[in-house]
Amino acid sequence: MTKNNNEIHIDEEQVSGGSKEGVVRWILGIGLVLAIVALSAIWIFPALMQGEAEEDISSRSGEPAATMEMEGDDTDGIVMDEPAE
Repeated sequence: MTKNNNEIHIDEEQVSGGSKEGVVRWILGIGLVLAIVALSAIWIFPALMQGEAEEDISSRSGEPAATMEMEGDDTDGIVMDEPAE
């Protein structure tokens, strides 16, 4: 704080009560990178360890629904024993 001709000049650091090093930006950036790495590892490692049975299921999931129908299942809605009144 300095006085020049009855004017008080205060530094930005003194007004805010703290320093301006930008530490918060570093913490947030590092936290973001760690979160991305952790979530990627959670997704990638199980996908790499997938067995043959899971691969077969995964490959069939892209097929159209018509090819995955069970034989003898020719209904396209709800079958009721008694008609609704």
